Amino acid sequence: MTKVDYYENVRQKLSLGRFVTPKHDKIIELIKIFWDEETIEILNHFPNAGQLITVKELVEKTGKPKSEIKKLLRIAAKKRTIAKVGRGYGLAPLLPGVFEAYYVAQQDSEENLKKAAKVYRYIFENALISRAREKIKDKDKERGFSEFTPLLPLEAKERLIKIDETVDSESQILSYELVEEMINRNEAYAVVPCQCRIIGELTGEPCRVPSEMGCFAVGLLAKAFADMGIGRALTKEEAIEFIKETEKEGLVHNVTAATISDNMIICNCCNCHCGALLPMKKFQIKSVRQSNFAPKNDPELCVLCEKCLKICPVEAISHPSKDDKMITNYDMCIGCGLCASNCPENAIKMEKVRTKTRKQSDQNIEEVRFAELFSGLLTGN
Repeated sequence: MTKVDYYENVRQKLSLGRFVTPKHDKIIELIKIFWDEETIEILNHFPNAGQLITVKELVEKTGKPKSEIKKLLRIAAKKRTIAKVGRGYGLAPLLPGVFEAYYVAQQDSEENLKKAAKVYRYIFENALISRAREKIKDKDKERGFSEFTPLLPLEAKERLIKIDETVDSESQILSYELVEEMINRNEAYAVVPCQCRIIGELTGEPCRVPSEMGCFAVGLLAKAFADMGIGRALTKEEAIEFIKETEKEGLVHNVTAATISDNMIICNCCNCHCGALLPMKKFQIKSVRQSNFAPKNDPELCVLCEKCLKICPVEAISHPSKDDKMITNYDMCIGCGLCASNCPENAIKMEKVRTKTRKQSDQNIEEVRFAELFSGLLTGN
């Protein structure tokens, strides 16, 4: 088998359910940055992403010395380009998966970090992975490939339309729909630099918001990040203040189905660098699920200041006529609540309009495997 075949063969193994790694020259370029020829030859014997293999099994499959295999895998795991779970090693999708762990750890050379950053920026700006995932069908139809779901901001809780207690329980506000509840249910908090904005900084295209205003972890995951030295621990008061600052900057609180639990990561996303929001804004690809809420504007209170228009991350709000009311495109609106939490006149309320749930118990087997792999990627040991 030729060297080119090794890279393509490994590329085909980097998908896990709807976590796809499409065929493209830029994807192969990225793989070559992550793994040299010796390592890719070993990875060629790995099973598909979501499954593990031991050093003993690799020795049997490759015929190579155990010491050589262990050395190569140790280097790859340290760089966070493969996962280590117990005694097993595994491949993971390039996005989400390797991307986040690789730039949180930053254990590769500066040259490689910059090279990979350029490729990832190309992938984001051309929506390579979002377009590939868009073709995947599941129960959610149009947004079935979407990974992110917004959480409502802190201030938005005070701007929810009251729901009668006698209404069916499915119409009530669920705890995991509010960022405040995620804070209240936990005692450990940490901030990790935003990987999407890190690659912007590495490529000379920084976001107006610094990477330090990044992902927010709670629970055991927050403690693990702080212990590993890749996250900054926060008190509860500092956590609340941090979240408020992200909301003022127009960042969207996003979570994934694979991490909805008491030990999770909340991404705080901009629309110029985020791998999900950027394709949505640029190409109208629905790469973020709609929350269960939608904004309702009160024309009696609205003074047409257009702050909601400016802060909407997906440009779903317009003001076609100077004297006319603000218009919301509910097909594109993701229900993030930033318009409501930042409205100076309190003219926008958030109304629960659907009852889709993304509980941890709803995860399919691919999502469970991805969560295990992601943990192995982050720890690197």
